[in-house]
Amino acid sequence: MMSKMFFSLFVIIYGLQSAEVKTLEIFSEKMKKHIPASIILPDEYMKGDKSFPVLYLLHGAGGNHMDWRNITSIATLADQYGMIVLCPDGAVTSWYFDSPIDPKFQYETHVAKECVTYLDKNYRTKADRKSRAISGLSMGGHGAMYLALRHPQTFSIAVPLSGGVDIRPFPNNWDIKKRLGEMSSNKKRWDDHTVIELAKNLKDGDLALSIDCGTEDFFLKVNRNLHTLLKSKGVKHNYEEHPGAHNWDYWKAAIIRQMPFISKEFKKADKE
Repeated sequence: MMSKMFFSLFVIIYGLQSAEVKTLEIFSEKMKKHIPASIILPDEYMKGDKSFPVLYLLHGAGGNHMDWRNITSIATLADQYGMIVLCPDGAVTSWYFDSPIDPKFQYETHVAKECVTYLDKNYRTKADRKSRAISGLSMGGHGAMYLALRHPQTFSIAVPLSGGVDIRPFPNNWDIKKRLGEMSSNKKRWDDHTVIELAKNLKDGDLALSIDCGTEDFFLKVNRNLHTLLKSKGVKHNYEEHPGAHNWDYWKAAIIRQMPFISKEFKKADKE
């Protein structure tokens, strides 16, 4: 009887163990201000001194750094797959660009350099590109691909979810023109800041890539176009479409679906 009670107590206590979730303030030298971010440390992080790979996970337009931690099972997934997750704040509609027209929106530098430097300095990260992945939804899906393509020395894995991987069909949406100027008079600037154009320079093996989009999503066409481009260039990648729209029901399932891909790539790095 006592052994059964002990076992039940152990199961209860073990079940209560979970990732540590908290808010950071990361100073941006480029924007001269502190910017919040959510960090998720797996339960294993608190138990020893080993280092961990990092998933940088970006929110969408209209959101903030707390979305992923509040709406999805990302803390449980961080525990399950043994990785640190950092959710930077993208200022509602930064699009994770360094805006050429607004010095208050320099979020490419903030995420790809300032957040990475801060995390590697203050936490037990595996400070190597092969141990860094970047993912995100919608605007954050664009950001994940954009930053991975622009900073190949920093990120080795990109997983855009319902990503706005070509911004040009949407010249009047989501404040993009506030960051880049009107598309009609700034065509080259828009070309230079859209993922599908940058992906034309991608070579097979440069990036571990998994693309995921819903069949009812308004970004489906641009994701299919990116998939077609990558196939034409011989760039190996995962591409998935599933029933669903541009909403949290889809993204909650998508991050669960994609974590094994990210984890597998991290494990490859450990074996090299």
